[in-house]
Order: sequence, then C-alpha cells, then structure tokens
Amino acid sequence: MPQKIRWGVLGVAKIATAKVIPAMQHCEFAEIAAIASRDLNKAQAAAQQLGIPKSYGSYEELIADPSIDAIYNPLPNHLHVAWSIRAAEAGKHVLCEKPISLTVEEAGQLVAARDRTGVKMGEAFMVNVHPQWLRTLEIVRSGEIGALRAMNCVFGYNNRDPHNIRNMADIGGGALMDIGCYPIHISRWIFGEEPHRVSALLERDPAFGTDRLISALLDFPSGQATFTCGTQMAPYQRIVFFGDLGRVEIEIPVNAPPDKETRIFVTTAAGARTETFAVCDQYTLQGDAFSKAIRGLGEVPVPLEDAICNMAVIQGLFESAQSGNWCNPASFRPIA
Repeated sequence: MPQKIRWGVLGVAKIATAKVIPAMQHCEFAEIAAIASRDLNKAQAAAQQLGIPKSYGSYEELIADPSIDAIYNPLPNHLHVAWSIRAAEAGKHVLCEKPISLTVEEAGQLVAARDRTGVKMGEAFMVNVHPQWLRTLEIVRSGEIGALRAMNCVFGYNNRDPHNIRNMADIGGGALMDIGCYPIHISRWIFGEEPHRVSALLERDPAFGTDRLISALLDFPSGQATFTCGTQMAPYQRIVFFGDLGRVEIEIPVNAPPDKETRIFVTTAAGARTETFAVCDQYTLQGDAFSKAIRGLGEVPVPLEDAICNMAVIQGLFESAQSGNWCNPASFRPIA
C-alpha cells in the first residue's frame, strides 16, 4: 500500500481534538503527523495527549512543513477561507470544516485557489460517507418509498456560553451556519436538486446577536424540505424523508456515535422495518475517503462546487429572513 497521506491540523478546536483526530488515527490511508496552535503550549499539550509527532506554535510553520501532504482546517468559520487558501498555495490539500465560508463570494475564492494550485479541496460534511446515509440515498433513489416529496428535520442544542464561538455573530456563529447547514446539504443531496426558492423565519439572541432559532422552507422542483434549528433548545436531532409510498427516518442523522450501532426506520405499504448499521466512525471514513481522493483512488466526497451551492442557500435564507420574502439561491451563485 502507498505511504499514508500525512495530515496537519490547524488549531486545537474541540471537534478536532475530541472527534476528528482520534478517528483519523485509525485511518488506513491517512495519519495525523502534526498539529499547530497560535499558542505553542496548547499545541504541545494536544500533541502529547493525542500522540501526534509534531507540534507548532503557528499555523504558518505547519503549512510550511514540507513533510505535510494535507491540512485539516477546523478553525472558526471566519478563518476557513484565508487559511485554506494559504495551505493550498503551499501545495497542501485541504479538508475544511463546514460551513466552508461566510458567503458565496468567499467560497468562490477557494475554487480559484484550488484551480490555480491543483490541490484537492473539500468541505467536511462527514455524513456523506456514513453507511446509514449511503443506504438512505439508495432507498430513496430505488423508488421503494415512491417519489420523494418532502423532508423534515429538527436539530438543536442548548448553548448559552457567551465565550463559545457559536454565540459570536461577528465570526459566523449562530444556528444556521453551525447546524442549519446540515439539513440544507442533506436535502440537496438526497433530492439531487437545487431549491429554486427558499424562505425563513429567524430569531436572534438579544445579547449575542446570533440567530438562535431558525425555521426554513426549501422549495425543490420535485418536493419540499423544512427544518427547524436552534442553539437554545432541548438537544435533539431527527430527519424524516417522505415519499408518496413510504418514508425513511434517520434516528441520529448528524452526530452518529462512533461506538454504537445506528438505525434507520423504513415504512412502506409492505410494512415497517428497522435497518441497523455496524459500529463505525464517520470521521475515520471521511479521512480515508479524502486521502484516497488525493491518491487518485476516488473523488472528494463534498467538492467545492457543492459547497458553493450550499452557501447560496444559506445566504438566501438570511436574505429571506431579513426581507420577509422568498429568495432564489441561484441569484447568489456565479454564472457558469
């Protein structure tokens, strides 16, 4: 087998240290070779705790390391684009956390950098590689539940910490950016279409200025998707797809546990059944899938073209919430 792709991690974000790094340390095609922080002590502590060979006191040093093949970027949302471009210009492939940018225009800058440098670059929607989602897609596309007509999602948690980046409006915090991006991405993926108009109601936290509750409607050519996301509500997540002959319900759609089986519930005229999936870690699968794409053994799971379309819907929902009118996401996308 070819040498593993050597990954460097920008920052010591919790998603990196608690979920992604431990998972990628079990990858077949990837290894975590270095981690960086603007605070060298934090980088060294994380490296020691997680058994990472190298640590750096700046992002620049990590990006300049010639032994690093690829960069995982879990920085706060407003830093995604700038540091992903820096990495690409240094010849590093980039897997960037969602949402990939703050605007469609920013996402376009990533496309330009990717095309200019020839690196692989993608958005870290790990759901695309989880078996429960690949099976859901297969069921819907097979026609077993008939024509797909609707998707409904509720996704929320309760976080009132003023120091948490999700509660900081000026750096891309809020419900829509943090978790609303998931039902948008998933509905576009499963429908296999782009919504031609979107509408949203949004409530902002009076102290933080972030959107703490959003309900949205996406109007697709062949059906509709609705979701409610909140950052100050009881923790919960569930997604259901409705066809004209049946439905598929995903029990834990986004935060699928790495140490437990997952389940989907399928109901048709023939009856109801539960499909169970073996224990797996979606971040391990994501790391291997992206690393294989770097080796030319597959495609980037979520390419930048998809990220741009997702950002266009996010931008359209913000616009709709402000104007009180429907918005066409295509108006934000660049003309092909």
